[in-house]
Amino acid sequence: MADRTTTTATTRRGAIEPEDLARLFVERANAGDAEGLAELYEPDAVLAYPPGSRTVGREAIRAVFERMLAQVPRFEVEPALPTVRNGDLAVTSTRPADNTGGRVQVVRRQPDGTWLRVIDRPEIRD
Repeated sequence: MADRTTTTATTRRGAIEPEDLARLFVERANAGDAEGLAELYEPDAVLAYPPGSRTVGREAIRAVFERMLAQVPRFEVEPALPTVRNGDLAVTSTRPADNTGGRVQVVRRQPDGTWLRVIDRPEIRD
């Protein structure tokens, strides 16, 4: 099976398909790589985390992930729900193992063909 990622200038792999972002997130989180996690987001992305908050911009997102990684020991890849695409935009989602209801992201294809998160809502309660 072919590798579905590409190496970026920082030697981190970029998402070739929207669905790759969830796996890359888990890999980087488990490596304790807050900077690498932030690189999965567009520079002006919005993260709805912590719950009830709105974090805007890659640097602010990186800071949130630094705090999160200090508290969360390990992540697992969660089952993906079908991706919805419209040109260079897509909606990805997973069914959370922690039963928080759902995780949803709007992602966009970049000029180099990779995908980045634009809007991320990691917790949706039933």
